[in-house]
Amino acid sequence: MRPVFPATVEPSPRSTSRCFLFFCLPLVFFFEPTTSDGQEADTAPLPQAHAHNDYYHSRPLLDALDNGFCSVEADVFLVGDQLLVAHSKLEIRPEQTLESLYLDPLQKRVLKNGGRVYPGGPMFTLLIDFKSDGKETYAVLRSKLTVYRKMLSRVENGAFHPGAVQIVVSGNRPVEAITQDAVRYVGIDGRLSDLDSTTPAHLMPMISDRWSSHFRWRGEGNFPSNERQRLREVVARAHAADRRVRFWATPENPLVWNELQSAGVDHINTDQLEALREHLSKPQPNQPQPNQPLEK
Repeated sequence: MRPVFPATVEPSPRSTSRCFLFFCLPLVFFFEPTTSDGQEADTAPLPQAHAHNDYYHSRPLLDALDNGFCSVEADVFLVGDQLLVAHSKLEIRPEQTLESLYLDPLQKRVLKNGGRVYPGGPMFTLLIDFKSDGKETYAVLRSKLTVYRKMLSRVENGAFHPGAVQIVVSGNRPVEAITQDAVRYVGIDGRLSDLDSTTPAHLMPMISDRWSSHFRWRGEGNFPSNERQRLREVVARAHAADRRVRFWATPENPLVWNELQSAGVDHINTDQLEALREHLSKPQPNQPQPNQPLEK
């Protein structure tokens, strides 16, 4: 950071004493804003931490990385030949490309950290939610991802090759187009209706769904025992198929986070980065291990 000093004028002989007094006063430093690549040495990765609508934070991706998150979500619209990150059409800005906000910073970190987003850490998940036409959006994404292929997990001729970053497509998912690719750099985000699917895990690595579509509990009072059992059954069935579990629109409080942890939910959805980091950083006895991103 560069200190900025108050402007001064060249002193005359008669003003020497006044200048001396001026410079003896405590100096006030004004610091310019700084940026970070989210590469704090003491940041421990938190595999269950998922940044919902990550682009709404003041520093997309980087705030999540500074808090140890291992999964982030970006909504994209296809505009011309660009994938622009935004939640709605009214929020589209031409400078907010998928490359500038996510792919380029991730590639920079992977190169610095010996092939991982966090040094020695787990595979990182970039969940891309298609808001525009799925088939057209995917065609552009597929082309762009070839530039970043060295850091990406891929499937080639039916064999999974793990990378530093696994991309999962949600929203308007062009399932057929993705499935037909001989060389594929993305997986598909499934729904609870896919729990019994025979789709291979490398094609559908995640199961995501809206919390309120399956559970009535809103994080107040006790979690009903029948709903707790239902949650654990969902997780167990997904893990048996080597898939990870995420719920969106979950109530944002520690009671809910405790239940999600206890059930072994793999991606805990939040907009409150610091609060979830503090919660997940506390020792949690007898917690089941989340299902790690497929690396075999």
